[in-house]
Amino acid sequence: MNRHKNFIFHVALWLLIWSTAWIFSGSDIQFAAENGLALVFQILVIAILIYYTVPQLLLKKKYIAFTIVSIITVFVVTLILTNVVPDQILGPENTIRQMPGPRFGQGPGAGGPGSGPRFEDGPPLEINRRPPSRFFINLLLIAIAYVIATLVEIFLLAQRKEEEIVINKNEALQTELKLLKSQINPHFLFNALNNIYALSAIDSGRTQKSISYLSDMLRYVLYECEQEIVPLYKEIDYIENYIKLFCLKSSKTYPITTTYSIKNQNIQIVPMLLIPFLENALKHSNIEKVTGTFINLKINATESSIDFELENSKPEFKIVKDDVGGIGIENVKKRLTILYPNRHELVINETTEAFKVNLKLQLNE
Repeated sequence: MNRHKNFIFHVALWLLIWSTAWIFSGSDIQFAAENGLALVFQILVIAILIYYTVPQLLLKKKYIAFTIVSIITVFVVTLILTNVVPDQILGPENTIRQMPGPRFGQGPGAGGPGSGPRFEDGPPLEINRRPPSRFFINLLLIAIAYVIATLVEIFLLAQRKEEEIVINKNEALQTELKLLKSQINPHFLFNALNNIYALSAIDSGRTQKSISYLSDMLRYVLYECEQEIVPLYKEIDYIENYIKLFCLKSSKTYPITTTYSIKNQNIQIVPMLLIPFLENALKHSNIEKVTGTFINLKINATESSIDFELENSKPEFKIVKDDVGGIGIENVKKRLTILYPNRHELVINETTEAFKVNLKLQLNE
């Protein structure tokens, strides 16, 4: 269907060009009779280009064959237009009129050779100016039409390729985001269930509370996280439930501090973006030891930005907990690249005593 539209476009273009030329010639019927066939053959080569050489050669990247076939097509059509058509359709009168006439100073009454115009005391001057051959003019007309149509087809092809690249890129990003979400959610659920399992052996009352917290967390993960963005307060509620669920593991008071400075609770953020940092801190800070450990979480938010800061202590010796995980921080980096391109700044500083994360998000495009 697109090829038909392209063909109609080229036909309309050349009809407009020749109509304009005919109007400027004074609407001469003779002009239309002599050049109408040129228009017909221009349309012919354009049809060959659009319906054969482009789909069969150019689109299949057979560039050499496309070039050879194009050159042959232009020359063959030009030969037919110049040598065959005038004799059979235009008639001998037009054919003879197209041929060059006698040279200036020759022919009957010209006085014979040597009797033409002379410079003073010089040899005779012969004027050999001849108009361009009919073949050259036809070749120029056919070639121009073919080249313009080729350039238009190449431009449209490049445009379609660019659109396909954009579509494929968007599909790839959506697929990757779905994959990243599928990696995140089971990981949180696994950790939460582990916490509840550990708590069930200590206090059944706190186990009920932990199940309530987990229920709220699962509701957020299963329903809210299906949205592209969520209000910031829901993300903070999830963080708070996660910390409460963790703290119910023991009767100890863990040195975890949270500070929130939020001007607008309803500003939007991508869900499950901040929790992997907290999860990582709880897992590797050895916070269960209580003494000499800490986790400090701060969130400052304005109408246009979110500043997330998390710092946790590091044990003197590396703690090996379980093999599950390892996807959190890298996952967040990938999501930030996809969802906040050129609108985020993630700085991670690690020393022998602490691990600090600072994430700044620009919410406006």
